[in-house]
Amino acid sequence: MSSRLFSRVLDVAALGKFPRTQKWVWRRIYNMLSRFWGDSDWRFMNYGFVPTGAPFPLKPEDEAERAFIGLYHQALDGLQVEGARVLEIGSGRGGGSRYIARYYAPSAVTGLDYSPETVRRAQKLNADTAALTFTQGDAENLPFADAAFDIVVNIESSHCYGDVPAFAREVARVLKPGGWFTFADMRPKNQLAALDQQLGAPGLELVDKRNISQNVVAALNAAEARKQARIGKIPLLRRFMSEFSGSKGSMLYKGLSGGGVVYQARRYRKAG
Repeated sequence: MSSRLFSRVLDVAALGKFPRTQKWVWRRIYNMLSRFWGDSDWRFMNYGFVPTGAPFPLKPEDEAERAFIGLYHQALDGLQVEGARVLEIGSGRGGGSRYIARYYAPSAVTGLDYSPETVRRAQKLNADTAALTFTQGDAENLPFADAAFDIVVNIESSHCYGDVPAFAREVARVLKPGGWFTFADMRPKNQLAALDQQLGAPGLELVDKRNISQNVVAALNAAEARKQARIGKIPLLRRFMSEFSGSKGSMLYKGLSGGGVVYQARRYRKAG
């Protein structure tokens, strides 16, 4: 029952039946979270990824965030990032953009988020990182010039959008010819075919598509104790945060574990 209910919620969101309301609600949720949680050690808001093979290298100070960083490592693994201009759309509190800037030697990383409070939080949390900037903006109407970036990253954000095809067209527009778009997000299993069409913007060629649901579940398990310790400090929001964060027993956790919800990683390359 929980998996079906979660699927129905995502059905409404992904189909964009109420796009203005949907974007308004998500923006306010993230504004609220940014106001309530000013913790300096909370830079990530994704569900994470644990690879099936050997662990990737991390500096000791980043080990606590390994499960969450994993989604970014898999997104960029094998790409030529050194010297590249990178845009992260839906950058949240900035942990992913910070990881890219610190580990991959890009020429510049820009993090864009729809929530102004979240952008302010990201700027504060990551002020010590060179070649990294954050700006407020709409994924469906990006405030950048054509061909401004070599790589566009979008992690666990697109399910909040009112118009995913418009987002994909904007990605294609701001990518330079030959540039890469690396994407990871979840959808109900019955919406995967629709996602193919939504992300299939002219000029974007699908190069790789993987189901990483079990890797995400492994990350949720790995982060459960730390997550519960933090949620336990806010009893009035415990139920909401347990569902929102994908804790064990939540609708999302059951959906991913049972296969009703699929978490996909994709890579597209711009023609030319």
